[in-house]
Amino acid sequence: MSMTALKAQTTERVRSVAAMLEEEIVLGWLLPRERLVEEELAERLAVKRHVVREALADLERVGLVERIPNRGAVVKLLDPVEVRQIYSVREALETLAAEQIPLPASATVLDALREVQQHHAVAVDSADARAAFRANMQFHETLFGACGNPPLVELIQGLAQKVHGARSITAASPEHLRLARDEHAAMIEALAAGDRDRLVALCRQHLGPSRDAYIAAIEARFPRPGPL
Repeated sequence: MSMTALKAQTTERVRSVAAMLEEEIVLGWLLPRERLVEEELAERLAVKRHVVREALADLERVGLVERIPNRGAVVKLLDPVEVRQIYSVREALETLAAEQIPLPASATVLDALREVQQHHAVAVDSADARAAFRANMQFHETLFGACGNPPLVELIQGLAQKVHGARSITAASPEHLRLARDEHAAMIEALAAGDRDRLVALCRQHLGPSRDAYIAAIEARFPRPGPL
């Protein structure tokens, strides 16, 4: 195998491992402050340690992993203040995108969203958390991509990834998965009906459950010291 092909293969493995670990963080299978030991991950994922090391570096760059002295790499614990701040910006950007989607939505956009929504609904009904996560990501990429503003879409996707860990409480919860499924269906209905106010309200409402559940869980697990 040529050096170029070998490098491409390694790059693809790094991306695959990073994506898999990202999913496990989002789904709450890897918890905040949990150690990410290269040797253990390499053995579990059947890859070389340097692949895991590069994947962890990628996740550190996007804010899902951090390195703590004397502990190594761990799942980043998002501070509730930071989560509130990022979600407030997400709300502004995502509602802005919803306001820019041409309405009523085109048949092309509606067909694409309905197809993804069907995949998401099947995953929810079968309790396939990984598939539901992937379909959920695709739904929002398709929805906000319809606004026709690539820089806005890029900002939305970057901030969503930055707080992926905040979804760890709800991403595998049957109750929250069903809620997300139903809200997706309502968004499609609003798009088809040309109901801008309903669409914007749904996009704003959609962000609340994961944010609130994460903040409540973290504040209960790591209470701040009271005043002296």
